[in-house]
Amino acid sequence: MPAAAVTEPRPPQPASRLFGFDRGTPIDRHYIDAFLEANADAVHGRVLEFGDAAYTRKFGQGRVVHSDVLHATPGNPKATIVGDLATGRGVPDAAFDCIILTQVLPFVFDVAGAVASCHRALAPDGVVLATVPGISQISRYDMDRWGDFWRFTTLSIRRLFEEPFGPGNVAVQSHGNVRAATAFLQGLALEEIPADDLAHDDPDYQLIITVRARKGSSV
Repeated sequence: MPAAAVTEPRPPQPASRLFGFDRGTPIDRHYIDAFLEANADAVHGRVLEFGDAAYTRKFGQGRVVHSDVLHATPGNPKATIVGDLATGRGVPDAAFDCIILTQVLPFVFDVAGAVASCHRALAPDGVVLATVPGISQISRYDMDRWGDFWRFTTLSIRRLFEEPFGPGNVAVQSHGNVRAATAFLQGLALEEIPADDLAHDDPDYQLIITVRARKGSSV
């Protein structure tokens, strides 16, 4: 009898390689939006955001006097500032009451420089609201353009922010659990999983890490 044809096994594929954007709302946005809503009091005065001002508009609720958008390269029509967060080039000092820094640090190789630039850019008593991924797929779009370098833990992000801001001025929390992290890696959307799968935060499965850091008034 002729030998049976050997078929190569099909490589495992996620439901989505776009973080679930093509299926609905990405799961990590649940935690990011909840964090910003809980800290909306900090979004006031002159606010800096990255890429666009969507969160400034959503959570500023009339408290924002001036909104700026930073982009690393020319060509973004939404940007009011073109600058390098890692070096601080183009970013004004002591200018902002709030910096919204969501999902930016993974794509900056010099993360310590970026956090130091945020500290310099804040006015006294200014606050940075930051989120970073802990458990996440690679962002292929960013990887192929400028790089996708980092994933974080509560320990690493705390040390990064405490260096310029000081230990008493930094609050760090992790969000997510094994079910939420697994669904997120599969590319499922928020609308496709039970709400109960999001309710518990397990510190051993850090899907999203949030930071509220305040610049001291005497700095």
